[in-house]
Amino acid sequence: MTDKKPPKRLGDRLIDKGIISLDQLKIALQEQKITGHQLGKVLIELGFLTETLLKEVLSDSGSDETINLAEVVADEDAIALIDKKVAEQLKVLPCNYNVENKTLQLAMADTFDIVAVDKIKSLIPSDIIVTPILAGAKEIESNIDLFYGYELSIEGILKEIETGEYDDISQRLHASEYTHPLVRLVDAFLTDAVKRGASDIHFEPEEGFLRIRYRIDGVLHQVRSLHNKYWSSIVVRLKVMSHMDLAETRAPQDGRIHLKVAGHPIDFRVAAQPTIHGENFVLRILDREKSIVPLEKLDLSENNRALLKLMMARPEGIILVTGPTGSGKTTTLYSMLSYLNSESVNIMTLEDPVEYPIPMIRQSSIGSSSKMDFANGIRSLMRQDPDIILVGEMRDMETAEMGFRAAMTGHQVFSTLHTNSAIGAFPRLLDIGVLPDIMSGNIIGVIGQRLIRKLCLECKKERPIADVEKKLLGKSAEALSSLYEAVGCKHCHHTGYKGRIAILEILRMDTDLDEMVVKKASQRELLQAAVEKGYLTLADDGIAQVVEGKTTLDELSRVVDFTSRLAE
Repeated sequence: MTDKKPPKRLGDRLIDKGIISLDQLKIALQEQKITGHQLGKVLIELGFLTETLLKEVLSDSGSDETINLAEVVADEDAIALIDKKVAEQLKVLPCNYNVENKTLQLAMADTFDIVAVDKIKSLIPSDIIVTPILAGAKEIESNIDLFYGYELSIEGILKEIETGEYDDISQRLHASEYTHPLVRLVDAFLTDAVKRGASDIHFEPEEGFLRIRYRIDGVLHQVRSLHNKYWSSIVVRLKVMSHMDLAETRAPQDGRIHLKVAGHPIDFRVAAQPTIHGENFVLRILDREKSIVPLEKLDLSENNRALLKLMMARPEGIILVTGPTGSGKTTTLYSMLSYLNSESVNIMTLEDPVEYPIPMIRQSSIGSSSKMDFANGIRSLMRQDPDIILVGEMRDMETAEMGFRAAMTGHQVFSTLHTNSAIGAFPRLLDIGVLPDIMSGNIIGVIGQRLIRKLCLECKKERPIADVEKKLLGKSAEALSSLYEAVGCKHCHHTGYKGRIAILEILRMDTDLDEMVVKKASQRELLQAAVEKGYLTLADDGIAQVVEGKTTLDELSRVVDFTSRLAE
């Protein structure tokens, strides 16, 4: 009988797979001695490893992935699957249930307890996959009492508040205690918003009530209205969570919340704004898994993806991304930087602020607290031997001048510009004060971008195409007899749409267009010349998505102006 070999340690497995080097492992082990954290968490914090890669390695040889239950927000759907007595008996805690993927994340003191896992599997529907995750036994016991002892649904908590005795002083004194229903209510809203795919949560006080809205797929939806007597206590909870000054009510404040929601880490960027009815709170939901998307996984046309790669292949010059706030510029830029990211290049960024840390990229925040603006930030970066620079926004002459100087000295520069179209970048740069001679030859290309909602795959319905729609769609609709329309179902929360896709217009510069820029050609002349070279506008790319059945004309016309097409 041969002895069973002990499983390889995590560090050895990562080195064997070529994911980290021996030097990186030694650094992580030294850091682990200082912090006392699990090795996997240390490697992620140091930027040597991504969470996705760690999960893949751990899944190959049994799960020893860990979770900090102090940062976990209770998941009502997960708790409903397992009875409290079973959880106490087996010392397990259901942390997250993904309805779409049918996976249940189960915190366990011993992830190799096959008997406990089999018992759980026998008590839940057979199509649900159980994923064990390591947690401390004491943490599990205390969280079972918290998660099972109190109402967790928004409806249930509101009912508890309305029927129970409301004590504002108690809330102020014990803001961190899970026993108070308003503490759980705030957590429930955060969890609900993340699960519904919201990008922002708005807490808006009116004269007699509090309005709560989520921005889902770029559109605001009202989800609740509460009596304004609860608002002061909700403000206290939000300020405690985001480390704001509780006493300050007359000046704007910014804060940040970090929680484990729906199974993965989420950051909330919190902004408080004084209004006539009280402080208005907006929470921007920063989900790294959704926002750092590989270039190949961005839902782009093959033509647009090929154009982006062609532009990035040019070693020096500026690539500009244009579009309004919330048009996905940051996601596109991060995808492009991630595509170029390797040990052979030095990528440095100046952002306002840094929202998503990316391994191996040197990221700096711009703002009043950092004592650095874009212009002097670029000067500083130039002394750091960069190959690629990201400048968050070209908003003034000095920043633009420094950006172009970096491009002229052999660097690849990425930046954003607030214009309505890719062609509109040139008059905007002229307005800032950039000379046409400087623009010519130094701009690799300009990307114009918008986000449009995708039709829900579960409920979209085909219908005959109208004559006016054929006119709007142009030549691409000649052979079309039908289009798809939004209906609405439980999967899309009865909106008819689920998720968003980017529509792009990419103007790749060449010598002819550079010459036109030097001669200060009008936008119309530039557009005409670009179209002759195969340039497709936002409307053209959007129409292609409508023809493919991914979205509707109504949704496209919400984002792109079609009026000129009807006049033709």
